[in-house]
Amino acid sequence: MKILIKNIKELLQVRESNINKVSGAEMAVLPKIENAFLLIENNLIADFGTMRNCPDGNFDKTIDATGKAVLPTWVDSHTHIVYAGNRVQEFVDRINGLSYEEIANRGGGILNSAKKLNATSEDEIYNQSKLRLEEVMQQGTGAVEIKSGYGLTVEGELKMLRVIKRLSENYPIKIKSTFLGAHAFPMEYKENHSAYINLIINEMLPKIAKESLADYIDAFLETGYFSIEETERIMEAGKQFGLRAKIHVNQFTAIDGIKACVKHDALSVDHLEIVTDDDIIALKDSKTMPVALPSCSYFISIPYTPARRMISAGLPLALASDFNPGTTPSGNMNFVVATACIKMKMTPEEAINAATINGAYAMGISETHGSITKGKSASIIITKPLTSYYQLPYAFGTNLIEQVIIEGKLI
Repeated sequence: MKILIKNIKELLQVRESNINKVSGAEMAVLPKIENAFLLIENNLIADFGTMRNCPDGNFDKTIDATGKAVLPTWVDSHTHIVYAGNRVQEFVDRINGLSYEEIANRGGGILNSAKKLNATSEDEIYNQSKLRLEEVMQQGTGAVEIKSGYGLTVEGELKMLRVIKRLSENYPIKIKSTFLGAHAFPMEYKENHSAYINLIINEMLPKIAKESLADYIDAFLETGYFSIEETERIMEAGKQFGLRAKIHVNQFTAIDGIKACVKHDALSVDHLEIVTDDDIIALKDSKTMPVALPSCSYFISIPYTPARRMISAGLPLALASDFNPGTTPSGNMNFVVATACIKMKMTPEEAINAATINGAYAMGISETHGSITKGKSASIIITKPLTSYYQLPYAFGTNLIEQVIIEGKLI
């Protein structure tokens, strides 16, 4: 199928060469073409340029984008959108003064979601999760990482990963699957951490590998959850099964976890609401992408990732939604980008780079997603008429997306 989009007011994130990520001052540069065209053929970006070079010919579909911006779809590199039920009561508990830790200590939080998931059938979990996936696709997300972690049992984790695999098979959106058995310690293992980690390594991982259910491995490296030593065991075990690490770290405390993740060549370190000078030094010149989750900070009123300090130090930064039932019940990447600008003082250019090209790096899909580059996936957003793409974060409560194309298919 050949689709021509013409008269584009601003074609954003144009990269002639396949750059994998942008860092430091580079993040403030968002290459664009004004009065542009974009040609899609066989679900790939075939050509683009100014309208004076717009091709003639027969196309299956022609879209007039007069007054509109076109940009790559959002790449959401950190979500938990496969889950059962919700945690609405915990939302009210926080309003009434309970902290995240207090809710978790009385059986809420991750353990609450695990209880619900293990009591729900795979088909029902799939039916609930596909609605969330369809919603984020309509909101402009064209690639998404989805984690397990609400099973915390062999069968529960396998059930989640099988649902992720079904979603990947049934929808055009690019999906990467992450095994997060080390999300929390089940109640029966609270006093015997090594036994649960042995369960992850000796029972869960071999079965997951046998069914090819995961691309990455994750752990919640945090005070009161998984220690550095425990997380290192999990990262090492993941390597044995070809699963590179993407780790939750520094959400509430800084305990030198980032240094350990870099040492083990983690693809990304995610959350980073608390960042020390030593953390920044550890990340410099590494291959590990820092990932901020600003809508989590917004929802549970914790600090925001110090983007300005990190970018000023020359680091790259990606943005993701953290879509989950407890701390971020939204996968709206438009809100993530706006919140990064409003609360983290990122420029629109930096935020869009973080949510596209750097998000693709954090998902391990830089070769196919994250920029307008010939040969990459035809996954794009067409906005409504705008005065400037700056309106995307400025009008944070308005839906400014007119059309979404994912892998060459109109959504």
